[in-house]
Amino acid sequence: MNNIRKVLLVIISLIVIITLSHTQQEENKTKPEKIKKGWNFGALPVISFNSDLGFQYGGLINLYDYGDGSHYPKYNHSLYFEASWYTKGSGVFRFYYDSESLIKGVRISTDISYIPDQTYSFYGFNGYDAVYNHAWEETNNVDYKSRVFYRQKREFFRVKLDFQGDVVGKLNWLVGFNFFHIYTNSVDIKHLNKNKSEGDKLPDIPGLYDKYVEWGIIPENQALGGMLTNFKLGAVYDSRDNEPNPMRGIWSEIILIAAPKPLSNMQNGFTKLVVTHRQYFTVIKEKLSFVYRLGLVTTIAGKAPYYVEPIMYMSKMNGAYSEGLGGNKTLRGILRNRVVGDGIVYGNFEFRWKVVRAHWFNQNFYFALGTFFDTGRVIKDFEVEEPVNKLIPSDYLPDKKDNYFDFGAETFHNSVGAGLYIAMNQNFILAIDYGKALNKQDGNYGFYIGLNFLF
Repeated sequence: MNNIRKVLLVIISLIVIITLSHTQQEENKTKPEKIKKGWNFGALPVISFNSDLGFQYGGLINLYDYGDGSHYPKYNHSLYFEASWYTKGSGVFRFYYDSESLIKGVRISTDISYIPDQTYSFYGFNGYDAVYNHAWEETNNVDYKSRVFYRQKREFFRVKLDFQGDVVGKLNWLVGFNFFHIYTNSVDIKHLNKNKSEGDKLPDIPGLYDKYVEWGIIPENQALGGMLTNFKLGAVYDSRDNEPNPMRGIWSEIILIAAPKPLSNMQNGFTKLVVTHRQYFTVIKEKLSFVYRLGLVTTIAGKAPYYVEPIMYMSKMNGAYSEGLGGNKTLRGILRNRVVGDGIVYGNFEFRWKVVRAHWFNQNFYFALGTFFDTGRVIKDFEVEEPVNKLIPSDYLPDKKDNYFDFGAETFHNSVGAGLYIAMNQNFILAIDYGKALNKQDGNYGFYIGLNFLF
């Protein structure tokens, strides 16, 4: 894995160096950006291999309709399609639509996604209160348990429909709904071991999810997931000068998420409060910006089931996954879903530098570099300590308590990193990020290739 990382970093460096050398003579010239009209698109293939999940194949395409170009770089319609599949059952199937032109005076965005995952990350609840032992995942370590010890099986189906309209000035109203059908279970070890040599097979042992169900931390009536509908009501203030990568402005929102019990199979309904503030500052005109995002997601009424707690809620999604904290859309470099609780806060702080602009193939391009610091923590615990203390010193917790829990240890989870971003016509942005966790309890590093800036 280290060799792969080094090769990728060398490739990234070469891209930047070659681009700089080819455009050096034109850097001091100001070229007017070509106004795009009609339909344009960006596409990426998806091909990879994972020893447990098999081969991945597929691709994504993003279509943009700029109309007569009078509002460029704003678009009239954006349609996004993604389909990728691992041969052993994981995948991403997604359609996303965004438009301010379909209904006059109203912005509509809709998302329909099906994301089956044979090895969905599960590290427990309440951040550092749940101990992460990386040796248990390392095949050659004497303490090895399983490469999928911190995993579970999950099938995730989501329908999202949001509407925004003007109130006054830059202030908008927001209403919408989400429908989720979430199935969770133990990792299917027998399925993943098919066609593997004996030396490469996963041991058929209980994972952390299985232990949490056995110990009662995950209630029996939640263990297999569930179905729910929630409704959104909120206000959005948006003064950004450019949506994909603003140089100045504010983008803030406050949203109430209500999930009534009659429209679900949950034991209880719940209400969450979501507050997100993003701000953008120009440091060097058209070149360098400083941006930050602060967020809060917390339950203010009722009781959310465990399988809902990782879900993040925002007025606009920048990717198929909107979960965390941890991973490429929240805390880069920190293990995905490492920080899960009933209430969380987080922050992202970035410098973005547009290094080079170019016109190729009748398209507008720019290359940007970025550095970032990400942080977040749980501020309201998911109930864990009480059911665990009821088991001590009974035979239901055969391993040492300290191997799994360190109650009261939670604090901020921090990471740093850098990225390379290649934008076509300002809207289709290839993002390559490398993040490094600053605490071994959060893993080591994360390397991500996807679309769009974080916010």
